[in-house]
Amino acid sequence: MLKIIPAPDLGTDSAEVIEILVKVGQTLAIDTPIVLLESAKASMEVPSPMAGVVTEILVKLGDNVSEGTVLVQVEVTETAATAEVETQAEAKHEMVFTPADEPVVPVVDVVKEAEKDVAVDKTVSPKSSSLAAPEVQTMTPPQAKALIHCGPAVRRLARELGVDLQQVQGTASKGRIVKDDVHAFVKKVLTTPAPVMTPTVVTSTSSGLPTLPEIDFSKWGEIELKPLTKIQKLSAQNLHRAWLHIPHVTQFDEADITELEAFRVAQKDALKAQGVSLTVLSFLVKASAYVLKQYPKFNASLSKDGEQLILKHYIHIGVAVDTPNGLVVPVIRHADQKSISAIAKELGELSAKARDKKLSPAEMQGASFSISSLGGIGGTAFTPIVNWPEVAILGVSRASQKPVWDGKAFVPRLLLPLSLSYDHRVVDGADGARFITALGQVLADIRRVLL
Repeated sequence: MLKIIPAPDLGTDSAEVIEILVKVGQTLAIDTPIVLLESAKASMEVPSPMAGVVTEILVKLGDNVSEGTVLVQVEVTETAATAEVETQAEAKHEMVFTPADEPVVPVVDVVKEAEKDVAVDKTVSPKSSSLAAPEVQTMTPPQAKALIHCGPAVRRLARELGVDLQQVQGTASKGRIVKDDVHAFVKKVLTTPAPVMTPTVVTSTSSGLPTLPEIDFSKWGEIELKPLTKIQKLSAQNLHRAWLHIPHVTQFDEADITELEAFRVAQKDALKAQGVSLTVLSFLVKASAYVLKQYPKFNASLSKDGEQLILKHYIHIGVAVDTPNGLVVPVIRHADQKSISAIAKELGELSAKARDKKLSPAEMQGASFSISSLGGIGGTAFTPIVNWPEVAILGVSRASQKPVWDGKAFVPRLLLPLSLSYDHRVVDGADGARFITALGQVLADIRRVLL
């Protein structure tokens, strides 16, 4: 029996086919990824809703597809068709799962119909893009765990969308969660605008800047046009806006990490055996979280009208990750409550997902402070741009051995260059110096975080 697999609701008008994950003759299981699509906001894999054998691929790389576009043709066996019907029937039966049975594993970056609603709904209030909007998108599990009532099909859908069922309100009998409840939850998350929705364009005269002239570079030699990726375009817009609106100041210092590095080297093999890569960045995240609790102003945001400081009672640290498609910033949530080894493990997992384009939108939202580490590449210092709506960002360069006077002689010490950029409307120079000094003291003796 021949069946076609169309593109599902993408949550946007169209998306580009950037990778075809199957080939003719390949046997598909249910949920086998078929194609990888990229829209202006996210990348997403389209899973197969049925089992069978691919007989024809009806799209090619670079095609723009929309909802209903036929992707592949599949020959479905009678057994597979029967199994599919049984799976749908099974979903109707209620089952009870404990939180331990409900792992939240974001498999794809899914942009559902809610995002499409945002693009076409003219009645959305401009107030929805206010500064506090991103903070309602937290996907962290609640403190009190409760039993989850739902069917197996709902559980599978939640895993595919990266949804924590603890946060979904069931509307069926006795609070049971159905598929519509999961979709409604995703819609609520995606309809809350991220801070990148109203970028400032370089050529706009409304900013007061002169318009840049068009230049024909081909007059001086051969040229090549290489389009920016969507991630690069969004990053450029966000950084340009932040640079125009935030009065930046950067404080520089060096932290003595001689003992920290000796401790890291002594522990890295034991953790490597557990699949954890212990890097200096892991210590930086933990040390930053410790100092942020002492200086809460650096963990805040300035209200849109500039009249209030929004102090956050959580510490979520964004870590910039360089990928072939551009810079992304996954978030370590509640970094102050995690051990260094737990942070190292999470960093490795998020970095791998970033390189594979598997990060979900929720995993890149809600940061209250950011770290950009270039230590693995080089350099002595740089001026990182504050990632609005945050008010500060830490830049880290490559550590090097330098002679340091100990009162009697020069001794070799491993010094780590730190560059702290902050919003001068919120943080003054004295506080900036205090923060980076305190951070250097913690890095010099990491045992301070145990106090």
